[in-house]
Amino acid sequence: MITLIGTSLAVEGLEFIHQGSSSQCENCRFKNTCIDNLEEDRIYVITEVKDTQHPCPIHEGGKVRVVNVERADVEVLIDCKRAFEGSNVIFKPNECDLDCSIKDQCFPEGLHKEDRCKIIKNMGKPAFKCPKGLNLCLVRLKF
Repeated sequence: MITLIGTSLAVEGLEFIHQGSSSQCENCRFKNTCIDNLEEDRIYVITEVKDTQHPCPIHEGGKVRVVNVERADVEVLIDCKRAFEGSNVIFKPNECDLDCSIKDQCFPEGLHKEDRCKIIKNMGKPAFKCPKGLNLCLVRLKF
């Protein structure tokens, strides 16, 4: 999908989290292309940078560049019993209230409860153990 991003950020492979619009975006003629086609709190990756630029008062340098983006793959720890490459899953985060070193991998940004995903790679068990004793595997999901 096509969107706009600040010229200094327009680099193929850059991942970013869409955090919504600024109040300055409301009356912008590029709002439909820039903001409205992206989903808030999702991670996107730039797949192509175009030469076209447009003025933008909120980005550094006052310009944005046209880019193609797609949702980025997300790595997450899930129960190893569900970690089969190629399978479709509904993301259900593990029930946990501990604040441990792997919490970000159990509850990654950009992935929401009940998202429908496909496991594209099982990267195996992590080097660390879950403090709750859960049998976890690190997988890469596409959604």
